[in-house]
Amino acid sequence: MMDWTDRHCRAFHRVLAPSARLYTEMVHAQAVLHGDRERLLGFDVSEHPVALQLGGSEPGLLAQAARIGEDFGYDELNLNVGCPSDRVQAGRFGACLMKEPDLVADGIAAMTAAVAVPVTVKCRLGVDELEDYDRFLAFVDTVSAAGCRIFVVHARKAWLQGLSPKENREIPPLRYDWVHRLKRERPGLTVAINGGLATVEDSLAQLEWVDGVMLGRVAYHEPYRLHQLDAAMTGAAPRSRSELLRHYLAYVETQLSRGVALKHISRHILGLFHAQPGGRQFRQILSEGAPRHGAGIELLERALAATDLRENAA
Repeated sequence: MMDWTDRHCRAFHRVLAPSARLYTEMVHAQAVLHGDRERLLGFDVSEHPVALQLGGSEPGLLAQAARIGEDFGYDELNLNVGCPSDRVQAGRFGACLMKEPDLVADGIAAMTAAVAVPVTVKCRLGVDELEDYDRFLAFVDTVSAAGCRIFVVHARKAWLQGLSPKENREIPPLRYDWVHRLKRERPGLTVAINGGLATVEDSLAQLEWVDGVMLGRVAYHEPYRLHQLDAAMTGAAPRSRSELLRHYLAYVETQLSRGVALKHISRHILGLFHAQPGGRQFRQILSEGAPRHGAGIELLERALAATDLRENAA
């Protein structure tokens, strides 16, 4: 998720979900080639397994970007053909590419030829008036023939005009049955499902039909949900929110010592105590204090203490 799942967010999510595969923000291939690669692609070793999500439509550029991503150590290269934002459409990448399956296939073929790690696709069910299961299946078949064996499917179509990205996550109806049918009819593909999975129970139920689930905004806004799902899937005992955050503090201290401002890290943990005693105070302390010059670990300790006090009083 652009501007959200940066390296600090992913390091936090790794603490929450030791067995999950993490995905970067979508990075355009041109940015990989010409931008600040350490800023765009750098990640902590704790994040493995981690996938680099790329945007773009030019096979040659995608191949070069994929090779750079592999050299950085990414475990997977994922091509996003599901994002419906205006910025993405203007650059001819994201969901609008679902109208051009042959072009997507060319990009996948070029990336697959350039790297040894898996090349995967995140897509929608369709776009605009192109809402037909057979057309969706034909898209998958065309792309899989080019070398993609793993599809992460947001179980909605996208409206490229008239709906905001937020509305595109809410208004087009969910069609989980299409994704289930895809897995049933193409059992040789690895199929993960995304979209509208708000609870652990919802996510676990999907595993009867598909190979995996992807959580997006719910994992960001209510990150403990991600931990609960990981624990349920692995059989591990869930850890407390406080314990998880204390485990993350070692990473935070390292980043602070490198000159990273606390506000760039703390913004990703604001929802950890969502709907819990002291949760509002936790968020308020961090929101008000982290932007101040010199804010450090002691602010996180103070925010944690607020949750401990409220929990003990409850």
